[in-house]
Amino acid sequence: MRILLIGGTGNISSYVTRLALERGHEVTVLNRGRSPVPEGARSLVGDAGDRASLEAAVGDETFDVVANFRAFSPQQAADDIRIFTGRTAQYLYISSASAYQKPIAQLPIVESTPLRNPFWQYSRDKIASEDLLVAAYRETGFPMTIVRPSHTYGPSLIPLDGGWTVLQRILDGRPIVVHGDGTSWWTLTHSRDFARAFVGLFGNPHAVGQALHITSDESLTWDQIAQVMAQALGREAQIVHVSSEAIARELPSIGPGLVGDKAHSVLFDNTRIKQLVPGWEATTPFSEGAREIVDWYLAETSRQVVDAEFDAGLDRLVERYGA
Repeated sequence: MRILLIGGTGNISSYVTRLALERGHEVTVLNRGRSPVPEGARSLVGDAGDRASLEAAVGDETFDVVANFRAFSPQQAADDIRIFTGRTAQYLYISSASAYQKPIAQLPIVESTPLRNPFWQYSRDKIASEDLLVAAYRETGFPMTIVRPSHTYGPSLIPLDGGWTVLQRILDGRPIVVHGDGTSWWTLTHSRDFARAFVGLFGNPHAVGQALHITSDESLTWDQIAQVMAQALGREAQIVHVSSEAIARELPSIGPGLVGDKAHSVLFDNTRIKQLVPGWEATTPFSEGAREIVDWYLAETSRQVVDAEFDAGLDRLVERYGA
């Protein structure tokens, strides 16, 4: 199939690009030209956030599948509907599992779980974008498929807020901060597992008009996530528990994502994606993924960047709330 990936070089999309090429698809990657595309893919240069730039880059081409990894606003969704109507047999929109209602009323989360997030604008923009796509499908048959990932990671993405700053604290034997009492449940999905399910949706007529999530079946508490990361470093994490609201006040850059998503226990029912992509399951446990993360960061010291401001914020929280 002729595949257009808008993005195609990021945390999730790079795995999708490589797998689509391995499976023999004709892959075109559209990005701003700042990141090289994988060998074998054709490159188009354009800005996914600028309709005129996107239209100019795509020209009059048609594709069997279009997947946009760089759409974050309802305006972008509306632009994509306009640009790709009649020019693709399937349009895949990457939404977010953070769009599901917060607080969550019932577990496990299924695709029909209501969408509502009063805490995080990012999630509200995804919901509004989904609304436009659903309306376009109902009114004109626009061939959309909505996919909701949940905290998908790869070797370069540390799932603890603060990234390497937190791992350096663990290496130095300094306390780290975990929100709440550390017992809320969370789901981490490796990007290569996500990619196998996502590419399996390409050209699948049963996926058109559908919204579904793709996540691992493994659930860990946040204390377990921190300790698994520490074990991969050969250490044990010293954890100080602090309320999500207190962390958000001290470190406002992570507040909306914490209070609006990570502070809530999640558990996903993946029946739908397994029906659509028979035989698929996430096979990478986080213990394996954590070792990949540590190996990637330790391979080059230039990757081990400590955010001094974030580090100081953690120190203040530890001093204020530590035993």
